[in-house]
Amino acid sequence: MPYAASPDQTSEDSGVSMGVMIVTLRIMPEGVEINLEPIKKRAVEIVTEFGGRGCKAELNEVAFGLKAIMLMFSVDEKLGSTEKLEKKIAAIKGVSSAEVTDLRRAIG
Repeated sequence: MPYAASPDQTSEDSGVSMGVMIVTLRIMPEGVEINLEPIKKRAVEIVTEFGGRGCKAELNEVAFGLKAIMLMFSVDEKLGSTEKLEKKIAAIKGVSSAEVTDLRRAIG
């Protein structure tokens, strides 16, 4: 029986199935006095433009009143590296840094 490509494979089928990745991204503000709501709103917009789905945002205490924004979302593996996304979010006014802290392949 011939090999049949699954719907989640690209037309240039290499025999390797592309999947969905679950990404956790940490956004650090420049300081405790920074209003996190506009940063969170813009970051979610950027993630959506990038192709992210189901974006959830949480605030995590870091130290001495400093809070980080943690974004969790899914993205198609075929989009590749998140480096451009991280740079775009890091460029938001009031953001000190943005980095992926966890990246997992979704199963099921």
